[in-house]
Amino acid sequence: MQDFASRLTAWQRRHGRRDLPWQGTRDPYRIWLAEVMLQQTQVETVIPYYGRFLACFPDVGVLAAASQDEVLRLWSGLGYYARGRNLYAAAREVVQRGGFPTTQEGLAALPGVGRSTAAAIAVFAFRRRAAILDGNAKRVLARRFGVEGERLQWQLAEALLPARAVGAYTQALMDLGATVCTRAKPACACCPVAAACVARREGRIAELPRPRARQPLPLRRATWFVYVHGGRVLLERRPGSGLWGGLWAFPESPLFEVPKPRELAAREHGFTHFRLRAQPILCALRKVLPRAEAPGRMWLNVADAVGAAVPSPVRAVLKGLLRA
Repeated sequence: MQDFASRLTAWQRRHGRRDLPWQGTRDPYRIWLAEVMLQQTQVETVIPYYGRFLACFPDVGVLAAASQDEVLRLWSGLGYYARGRNLYAAAREVVQRGGFPTTQEGLAALPGVGRSTAAAIAVFAFRRRAAILDGNAKRVLARRFGVEGERLQWQLAEALLPARAVGAYTQALMDLGATVCTRAKPACACCPVAAACVARREGRIAELPRPRARQPLPLRRATWFVYVHGGRVLLERRPGSGLWGGLWAFPESPLFEVPKPRELAAREHGFTHFRLRAQPILCALRKVLPRAEAPGRMWLNVADAVGAAVPSPVRAVLKGLLRA
């Protein structure tokens, strides 16, 4: 186990990633922001969002003082919107308590920060000795040691922690999984632990870690009523903490009758547990009716609506309106 850690650490110093914008800092705010964004999202997708967030919210105090709508507007398109809501809630909690917790346990208590995310923040920001088990680390450990099951993988991750240079070792796990021990077509010839890899020796690289059985995703249908008047469009805020809670979208039930409604191109979007097929119906109003001015609804110029806190499929419809 000591040999495993030392090999990874030596490899990281020569071949590890150096160009990620959240590297080279011990600022817990920047590290926390990156780790939350990287949950279930590829590095290439996160980088531009990370830059825009820092430009608007350079520290946790500025983020906490913003509105949730401002936060979700910048998060729009990154997906898994509960992360954006939790990010905002955690920022307010951090400011209220006077700073970030410095232990893995304290960090894990923040909204949206789980065990592995908390460990990464604790390691990189506060030099704590803590084990991660993100997707990259899980793949490396599962293949090298032939270990299946999250409980056993967590035990292994804890046991493998070196006494020193935990930051370099943790970064090595992430980098090796992201650049060498990839999900498909891993570059085993470049791996520092390939000689002792159980999956390679037993021809089980494609099996480990064992993928979850994929069930056919159910199809959900929705009708979007796209009410327009005088170059403006009507949006509703989705309530609660659901899929798009806090975001703005089109009404899904008719508010009033309009002459000659017209179907626009249907939109399909994949989520973790289902597929959405939405049918937008363009409804041109001759005048703004009182029911359209209810709380939780707002009229926006179409160009402004494109940049508002709206989900990606809604933005696609809005862009179509703008082009038209």
